[in-house]
Amino acid sequence: MKWSKYVKPYWKYFVLGPLCMIVEVLGEIFMPRLYSQILNVGVETHNVGYIVVTCLLMILTALLMMGGGVGGAYFGAKASVNFASDLRQDVYAKVQQFSFANIDKYSTGSLVTRLTNDITQLQNFVNMMLRMFLRAPGMMIGALIMAITMNPELARVLAVTIPVLLVTQFLIIRFGFPRFTVMQEKIDKLNNNVQESLTNIRVVKSFVREDFEDEKFRKSNGDLKDAAMRALGVVIFMMPVMMLMMNITTLAVVWFGGNQVIGGKMLVGDFSAFLTYITQILMSLMIVGMLFMNSSRALASSRRISEVMQEEIDLSDEHAAHRDLRVQRGAIEFKNVGFRYYKNSENHVLKGIDLKIEAGQTVGIIGSTGCGKTTLVSMIPRLYDVDEGQVLVDGVDVKDYSLYHLREGVGMVLQKNVLFSGSIADNLRWGNERATEAEMAEAAQSAQADGFIRLLGGYETELEQGGVNVSGGQKQRLCIARALLKHPKILILDDSTSAVDTATEASIRAAFRNELKDSTKLIIAQRISSVQEADKIVVMDNGMITGVGTHEELLASNREYQEIYHSQVSEKEVA
Repeated sequence: MKWSKYVKPYWKYFVLGPLCMIVEVLGEIFMPRLYSQILNVGVETHNVGYIVVTCLLMILTALLMMGGGVGGAYFGAKASVNFASDLRQDVYAKVQQFSFANIDKYSTGSLVTRLTNDITQLQNFVNMMLRMFLRAPGMMIGALIMAITMNPELARVLAVTIPVLLVTQFLIIRFGFPRFTVMQEKIDKLNNNVQESLTNIRVVKSFVREDFEDEKFRKSNGDLKDAAMRALGVVIFMMPVMMLMMNITTLAVVWFGGNQVIGGKMLVGDFSAFLTYITQILMSLMIVGMLFMNSSRALASSRRISEVMQEEIDLSDEHAAHRDLRVQRGAIEFKNVGFRYYKNSENHVLKGIDLKIEAGQTVGIIGSTGCGKTTLVSMIPRLYDVDEGQVLVDGVDVKDYSLYHLREGVGMVLQKNVLFSGSIADNLRWGNERATEAEMAEAAQSAQADGFIRLLGGYETELEQGGVNVSGGQKQRLCIARALLKHPKILILDDSTSAVDTATEASIRAAFRNELKDSTKLIIAQRISSVQEADKIVVMDNGMITGVGTHEELLASNREYQEIYHSQVSEKEVA
């Protein structure tokens, strides 16, 4: 992953930030020297004029330092925020390109954490680096030079202190990095817990499982707390060690330096400045240690982000032979199709699928739960790619279409009906972003949704997140209307009328026959009544097609279809 991509557009900020900090560093290095001159020259000789001039020079230096500090903070913030914003945009765009198989590798909570917490960690680290990367080493080197220049003998104290501090920092960082990685993983799990619980809050309440969810959250929260304490405990340990070494060094300087002042070998002003330089050196080492500690956490986050950015997209149109080709008729053919969700598994979800569907036909697909119905139709818009065989649309392998043009020609109402926060019109325009209200009303009428939309207050009625303020049947009809607005050549309805009463469902099917004559319609259903009028019905069992024909043909010859039919007829008779 090339991180330079996120630096180049803002290189001015990345350069100006550290340069401004250098101005502040230079001021901090020269300020103690000016102060020592006041004591050594001005006070010693009672030269008030010299004191005034030097004080004015110190004020000017302080103003320059303030300007440098403000500039460094401003440019550092500009650089880090823009860096994080561009990175977040690219990670989000990458996730949008994921196929279902790619998404299955990551939990929702993990992707949310990477887009938020992990990128924020990198943003904070970049900001800290720009402000401290040159400032801390610069101040340490500058102060060290000044201290050695002033009193080489006394500066020998640092020859013991600095190596001890560096070794301590190295050991702390070495043990800290793995702990920060674990902490980010615990944040993933906590976000998963929150996302799942809030999304399914109605189920939680209806089953009175609040206590269970509270306990599950308490465990996730406790795991994160423990992981954070183990990680931050390293940082907590580092600070007292650093302060101990700083105090020991200061005490040694006071002891040996004080003796030199008493013996007349060192001026009081120089001793005061030397103490300041020693403090600056040790503080710089502490800052460097914190930089490295933050870098270990940022490195853990950067690896997690790189995982997403370097994820190989298993579905793309990079090798498409006909990128400009569009779906014209809607004819579909499956040729010896086989598919496995887990590629190293011997168990096929689909195997030996051969099926031909003419353009404009209505095809029902029925079978037991988990027999592969949804997986089969998912191959048409390439939500998954086949492992064996081919799927053809209008005689062309779906892999030879661009994903955009292929999916533009396919309207799909998934098993799980999803609506977004916003108005009903906003949701319907997912099917056609330029649709007029008349076009939306026409699609809604075909989906038997226009009536309840008017009762709710019209097409500008606001839907809450996930469409929780409409019923399951209303949600299904809105999703059907949204798909119809695409005017697709292929329309796939995946058990999308299960929450609709039979009369409404019959009206929707009638609208399909009258208004979508040229579209190929695939209807996955559990109820035989939903598909018995189809041109042909496909019966599936255990990932294979066991029968294809009309309702009458299958009722006469197909055992699986007979079992489904008689079980449903019996249910009605019992009722």
